[in-house]
This record gives sequence, C-alpha cells and structure tokens, in this order.
Amino acid sequence: MNNNAKKRIVVKVGSNVLTRPNGKLDVTRMSAIVDQIAWLRQNGYEVILVSSGSIASGRSELKVNKKLGSVEQRQLFSAVGQAKLISLYYDLFREYNIHAGQVLTMKESFGTRQEYLNQRACMEVMLENGVIPIVNENDTVSVTELMFTDNDELSGLIASMMGAETLIILSNVDGIYNADKQVIREIRTGESVTQHIKTEKSSFGRGGMLTKCHIARQVAEEGISVIIANGKKENILIQLIKNPAETLHTRFLPNEEGISNVKKWIAHSSSFAKGEVRINTQAQKALLGKEATSLLMVGVTGIAGDFEEGDIIHIINENGEHIAIGRSGYSSEEARRLIGEHNVRPLVHYNYLYIE
Repeated sequence: MNNNAKKRIVVKVGSNVLTRPNGKLDVTRMSAIVDQIAWLRQNGYEVILVSSGSIASGRSELKVNKKLGSVEQRQLFSAVGQAKLISLYYDLFREYNIHAGQVLTMKESFGTRQEYLNQRACMEVMLENGVIPIVNENDTVSVTELMFTDNDELSGLIASMMGAETLIILSNVDGIYNADKQVIREIRTGESVTQHIKTEKSSFGRGGMLTKCHIARQVAEEGISVIIANGKKENILIQLIKNPAETLHTRFLPNEEGISNVKKWIAHSSSFAKGEVRINTQAQKALLGKEATSLLMVGVTGIAGDFEEGDIIHIINENGEHIAIGRSGYSSEEARRLIGEHNVRPLVHYNYLYIE
C-alpha cells in the first residue's frame, strides 16, 4: 500500500442504520455519522463514505396513491431520495467546513479496466482536494441482474479499488456471533465462520450477514482490514479508532501479502466473465501450487463462450469447479485453435490471474 493510502478508510453505512422502524430516513443517526467522520478527518484519516438510504429518503417524501411494482418503487423513491440524501450530507458536512461530493455508480462500471480506472481517478482527485466522496449505487437505472448484491459488495469494490487500509461496515448488530451468542472478535485469513451466520436478509437492505461475511473475507484476502460493527452505537467509529479492545466488533484480519491492483480488479470481476476455460489436472496442480504460474494453452482442454482478448474468463477444472479467474490473452476463436499447443504465449498470464 502506498503512503498516501496509509490512513484511508472506507465507511459503509447500511440501510438498517439509517432507517427508522417506519422505513423512513433517520436524520439524527445520519448527523451522528457525519460528526464521527468529521472527527476521523480531523485526526488524519481520509474517508470515503458508501451510504445507503436513498430509497428510505424518497419514501419519507412521497405519498404514492397508485400501486407500484418493486422496480417502479425503487426507481421512484431513489430518484427523489438520492437528491435529498446528498443535500442533507452536504449541509451536515458544511457545518465542519468539509466539502462532500456525490459518486453514483453501477456494477457495469467495474466491468472494464478503463472504467474502473476512471472511477478511481475521480475519487483520487476528490480526496486530494479535501472532498469526501459519498458513493451509492445508481438505483434509478440499476434494476437488472447486474445490480450489486447490496452496498456491502459496492463498499468492498471501493475499498479494494482505492487501496484503503480499512473497510468499516456499519450494520445494526455488533458483529458476527458464535454458537454461544458471543461476538467473534477476530477472523483470520482462510478461517470459516459461515456456520454461525443466519441467512436472513436485513429488514430494509438487500443483503445480510452472509453477504457481509463473504465480502469481508474477499477484501481481507486482498490485504485490507475489514470491521463489522454496530452503527447505532454512540460514537462507534471514534471508539473503533481510540479504544478498539473495548469496543464490540468483528475484525477480519488482512492477508499481509496482499495482491496487486490489477488482481484486485480481477478478483471482483467474476460477474463480468465472458467465457469459461476448462483445464486438465496437471494445469490445476500448477496453478494451485506454491510457485507463481501462468495458464498455458497446453493445459487447456475446452473453451466455452465468446470472448475477446482482454476479457475476463472463468477457469474451471475437470469436475466443472471454478478455481480461478483471469484476463484472457486471446480471443475465444484464437484460443480454440491453440488448445493443447506448446510454445505459445499463456492464455492467462500470472499477473492477470486470481485464484479463487
């Protein structure tokens, strides 16, 4: 991690933190979050805020007589609510002489390397000029299968893309609980805790603790510390910094080796894969071994889908199991012609290969 990102934090605030029991926006809680982010800024932290709440904000503004479908409600409430949400944030941060800017994005915007870099450049220049990026999914148009699971997934992508030191996911619970209903304080790389997690989704969001755990593990694998904590606790962000040992939360410990920025992008690009490549047992052993290895054409046994050079592809073993994802060095047409060939360039170079 570069020195500029040494104290960079992504804070994700979920719907269940910003929403009252009646489904409307909790402006008091929103103000408390802003107070804490201002404190972080005053203490040398760069902060990127990933905030839910647009739909709750819109719901509190509109009384709709006509019965609307779920997609129509989402589009209507988010269109009105996002304007109100960012206006509230703007006014609250202005009390601290802090500028805030809106970043609306979609999952498709992470699908190509160029769009990914464009988003990163936008937020970098905001941070360099003292502006807090407030990020949310563009709910007015993100209504297809390419929607984010929820803002947990988005916050993981942002933390990875921006080289954050820490991702803090604020929910309405203290963390992940074990079988004895005690908060698990630390989770190490590779350690599974899914047996402790209920599969119910949150009341107002689209995700749940299972989603949070999955995203947290993936981001921690990339070398970023991930914290799940209760956003409704007073001064939770400040306490996590000043007194973490006495503050209930679950921390996913980061993989100290980390991975490159390109591999971070590839790691989060699974849903954009254009094809699948089947490999033999020898190639699988080579890829999963201790030594860094590219995927050679000699180990490829089959190609599925149509893709171009530079597209993301899944790599599957003889049993059809996904073992890796990477950026193809060939089009699907070229790759099919070279199946099993020796002495040609790799299908996926190690630098563009992420083992799942």
